[in-house]
Amino acid sequence: MRSQISLRDANPFGLASAAAVERMLADIRGLAPDIAARAAEFEAARRIPLELVETLRSIGVFRIFAPRSHGGLELALPQAVEIIAALSRIDGSVGWDAMIGSTSGLFLPLLPRETYDRILDDGPDVICAGSITPTGTAEPAPGGAWRVSGRWPFASGCEHADWILGFCVVTRDGRPVPGPGGEAGPPRIRGFALPARDWRIEDTWHVAGLKGTGSHHVSLQDALVPEEQFFDFPGSRPSQQGPLYQAVRHLLPLLHGAFCTGMAEGALAELVALAGTGRQQLRALVPMRESEVFQSDLGRIAAGVRAARAYHRAQVESHWRHAVAGTLQDDALYAEGTQAGIWIAGACVHAADACFTLAGGAALYDSSPLQRRLRDLHAAAQHAVVHQRHYVEAGRALLDRAV
Repeated sequence: MRSQISLRDANPFGLASAAAVERMLADIRGLAPDIAARAAEFEAARRIPLELVETLRSIGVFRIFAPRSHGGLELALPQAVEIIAALSRIDGSVGWDAMIGSTSGLFLPLLPRETYDRILDDGPDVICAGSITPTGTAEPAPGGAWRVSGRWPFASGCEHADWILGFCVVTRDGRPVPGPGGEAGPPRIRGFALPARDWRIEDTWHVAGLKGTGSHHVSLQDALVPEEQFFDFPGSRPSQQGPLYQAVRHLLPLLHGAFCTGMAEGALAELVALAGTGRQQLRALVPMRESEVFQSDLGRIAAGVRAARAYHRAQVESHWRHAVAGTLQDDALYAEGTQAGIWIAGACVHAADACFTLAGGAALYDSSPLQRRLRDLHAAAQHAVVHQRHYVEAGRALLDRAV
């Protein structure tokens, strides 16, 4: 079933109407009870089921970043993050796979236009998986192709993807080719896309958090990949002209932030629901919801979640203004967005930890969604896009401005 959101719902600038987005959000809210009831099933299977993937596809989740020219929704960034946050509010694995499956498609317009047209020939609901880690090699081969080998980690959703992306160090005679910075800089990096059926999926996803995302390793060995399925990164000019496609790298920390804020809001709601059951903890004089200590701690956690949400919204709106103006492709803005993404991830982890602690012994059981939120958010905060070590870029930018 295809989404009921169509081109009639889009404005002349290729951005879906508020009514179209609200319909999708309503569809997502309708899925919440079933998804929440099956969360343990997703973790046990280490993936989300195909019928749920197809349901998400049918309501338009995987076309939120596809261009209007190809039947997609081409959502404005503030609209798109609401979709990701809404799914993450329900369940971590579902929100994560939806984020990766739609966001990875932002890289596809970096391919040559003819290749991109072919990928979206059957419609805009293409699910893309991949890994941004350049752990492969691409060696020139006869006939203009490239011989690719490698093993890529964290390919979330690879078991239900249509296409998979990988990134490679370019080599010649087995040695890395220098990148734009010359011999003293990093090697040249290129990305490529292949149909999912051409990849080998290695069963490696045995982890502590985001268990239901199916983020296995994927690999290739001496695969011949045509030049038209490659793009330089950074360096390739996108084949699509919309503001979403001009500075993809800059958007990634904020899309990650949408996942984290949705998850933290979900944890807070689950703690409130637990208190609403009338639970009274050992040696407590009154039920949780009547305790001023609990109320005070709950208010403090809620303030932190609201702060993360407000920071995220402000940074998303700032980045989107620059994207529309064509000024987002800037190192200082990249550092600023990364700084925001890291802080938001950390704040949301803190909120989930606090919710888990405040819930007491009830949160220890596998049946508690709070232990799952805690594990999932810790796993998300380990992602390279928002890892704490990247604060260095914001610090360096601040010092450079002072000089």
